[in-house]
Amino acid sequence: MEKPENIFKVIETMKKLRAPGGCEWDAKQTHESLKPYIIEEAFEVVEAIDSKDPHKLKEELGDVLLQIIFHSLIGEENGEFDFYDIAKDLNAKLIRRHPHVFGNAKGYSYERWEDIKASEKKEKKRKIGKVNSALPGLSMARRVQENAAEYNFDWDSPEPVFNKVLEEIDELRRTTTQDERTEEIGDLIFAVVNLARHLNIDPEVAVRKSTEKFIDRFERMSKIAEKKGIEFKSQPIEIMEKLWQKAKEGSERS
Repeated sequence: MEKPENIFKVIETMKKLRAPGGCEWDAKQTHESLKPYIIEEAFEVVEAIDSKDPHKLKEELGDVLLQIIFHSLIGEENGEFDFYDIAKDLNAKLIRRHPHVFGNAKGYSYERWEDIKASEKKEKKRKIGKVNSALPGLSMARRVQENAAEYNFDWDSPEPVFNKVLEEIDELRRTTTQDERTEEIGDLIFAVVNLARHLNIDPEVAVRKSTEKFIDRFERMSKIAEKKGIEFKSQPIEIMEKLWQKAKEGSERS
């Protein structure tokens, strides 16, 4: 009985934090105020998976669960739903969307999966599937490409995708207006996302890592400049490039 009790205990703990005499910060949170945190926690789960540290992953999954419990308590207080309603609906959805496991259908079918989803949401089904406009742009592009691949609209290997990226760069070089540049830069990014997918790389994770690497090297640049007595701001690009290369060498040794 210990495992089910753990869920009950954490829900009761959060109820105490939300109650009078509890935590002021927890008590004032709403569905809207918590939006940034569930996004942040989801990215931290991805980071934990990449670290291959099961203890870190367990902790970060707990933080995501906290957000779910948080929202369920707000829903309960508003007379909308509680944690157990969420679990009940999720279980019913899993069974409903897997008729090849819980029903008489034969084998997994992407089209049937999308048919069921569209029917549940009373939406018109599109061949490309449901597109979640709330996703970050790179993740949305990857998901659309995955859906298209279910219809075999995809390359068999990464090599032609490399060529597509180069083709899009050439098209971008030939643009003459801002509207053209906007369209072609979008096509280039979309092609790079497709290449990442073919290389089994999550583009959202990859670009975040590159951004963090840039931040680290930029900080190294400023420290190198300080040691050399160079005013870091407003240096000509030739000096900044030399500082960048020094910072890059340092980060590769560390």
